[in-house]
Amino acid sequence: MVAVPNIKLNNGIDMPQVGFGLWKVGNDVAADTVYNAIKAGYRLFDGACDYGNEVECGQGVARAIADGLVKREELFIVSKLWNTFHDGDRVEPIARKQLADWGLDYFDLYLIHFPVALEYVDPSVRYPPGWFYDGEGEIRTSKASIQETWTAFEGLVEKGLAKSIGVSNFQAQLLYDLLRYAKIRPATLQIEHHPYLVQQELVNLAKAEGIAVTAYSSFGSLSFEEFSMKQAKGLTPLLEQDTIKAVAEKNGKTPSQVLLRWATQRGLAVIPKTTRPAIMEANLDVTSFDLPQEDIDAISALDRNLRFNQPSNYFPTESLWIFG
Repeated sequence: MVAVPNIKLNNGIDMPQVGFGLWKVGNDVAADTVYNAIKAGYRLFDGACDYGNEVECGQGVARAIADGLVKREELFIVSKLWNTFHDGDRVEPIARKQLADWGLDYFDLYLIHFPVALEYVDPSVRYPPGWFYDGEGEIRTSKASIQETWTAFEGLVEKGLAKSIGVSNFQAQLLYDLLRYAKIRPATLQIEHHPYLVQQELVNLAKAEGIAVTAYSSFGSLSFEEFSMKQAKGLTPLLEQDTIKAVAEKNGKTPSQVLLRWATQRGLAVIPKTTRPAIMEANLDVTSFDLPQEDIDAISALDRNLRFNQPSNYFPTESLWIFG
């Protein structure tokens, strides 16, 4: 089994540098996928309310524990607060629901998914709620501030419901604002990060502030093709990009391993996903070799500041915004 190094968080807790992402893992295969990933050696699993598969992922964890593959304390389970639960009094109840869905007593890390507060949708009406208040196209915002939400997050730590807390999809200005009032500093920042979107200044800021960075969508546009985003049209997929392929051939690795090592060698954590056992093992083994600095630089030079995961990409043009 591949030995995966840890990243020491600013609260002293160790987080595996290579984990397994659960976005778009189908409900019909989620339990088996998580079970097989644990069997392959993964210990960090990155989930979210919005993924709609937390019950099934929890079943995979429970089966692995029951079969003696792993102990709960050996796992690092990550989940995220969805936008409709940003109001302070909504945070703990939904976190408890998500824990129940997972079959867990605590999350190792709980993140604010987006710095976007939307009007509350009761889970009994629709869960996960998605972006639209009516489930179709109407977007209603909430007045909840990041400070209100973060204060409730700190309460989760105090009550033992989350060991670490952090943020996702935040940019520098919001991080600076959060750090002004945070009694518990964010342990991690999760961002879209790949050679077409390097965000080096943001990575540098996080490092300077002692905040670990987790990269998602390490393979670029692959996860977003179904959304027909205009910025992906005519773009060479990273796994087929000439520079990436040349570096892979030169180093005797696959393009996916090169992309993941480019991130991990620069100190970031990664959360790739696949249902194929051979690829699971290959993606996990991305810290046992080093790329020459010239290869790191060549990959970084592909930067186009091209972001795929932003809220406006998911909204139909006729969406109605109601500011509450």
